[in-house]
Amino acid sequence: MTADQVNDGTGRTPTAGAEPVSGTLTLRVDGRHLLSAEAVAAVGAVCDSAEDLDGRARVVVQVSGVPRGPWPDDLTVSLVNKWERALRRLERLPAPTIAVADGDCGGLALDAMLAADYRIATRTVRLVVPVAGGATWPGMALYRLVAYGANGAAIRRAVLYGTPVDAVDAHALQLVDELTGDAAEALARAGERVRAVAGTELAIRRQLLSDAATTSFDEALGVHLAACDRALRRAAREADA
Repeated sequence: MTADQVNDGTGRTPTAGAEPVSGTLTLRVDGRHLLSAEAVAAVGAVCDSAEDLDGRARVVVQVSGVPRGPWPDDLTVSLVNKWERALRRLERLPAPTIAVADGDCGGLALDAMLAADYRIATRTVRLVVPVAGGATWPGMALYRLVAYGANGAAIRRAVLYGTPVDAVDAHALQLVDELTGDAAEALARAGERVRAVAGTELAIRRQLLSDAATTSFDEALGVHLAACDRALRRAAREADA
């Protein structure tokens, strides 16, 4: 897993880079690699840079590959916890996150893809829950597959047996937002779509969207009114500028 290193236009050289013009941070996740402290650090580096840019960046997560073989002997629950918390931080960034998936995606690649706001997949994609030791890996990818996808037999087979979910099924189940034969063109279109949305405001809308499934109207009203007040104040500041 790598985080691109380029100057972000502020005079600093962040560990996860941004192109000065586009404000794009890129995280590359190779699912063939097993979980490591370096993988956790790479996600953390991208998150650090996105937070430093205060909503003025977008994060592109490029994913591919699936792990082979058994879980490593030195893998600990402590490291898994750090990885899951790093992904949760990525999921809550004050920046839009766009995943681009190609080929078989499993393990770390599947984890990272499911944490993105918008997911682009080539037509060769298969989402693969790794199987080792007679069972699928019970990480939070299982939670996201069920929580973010439309309920379907393909998800149940993936979670229980590790049966790959092909690109067509992944799109039908809303696990990916777009299937494409040209990932670069699809990414450019997605970039234009998110360009007008401030990352800090996106983070608030993302949280409202998440809370809506588990919060009653009366409980949600105050939070939404506070968000409306924030939006009105923001608009007033822009009008005075």
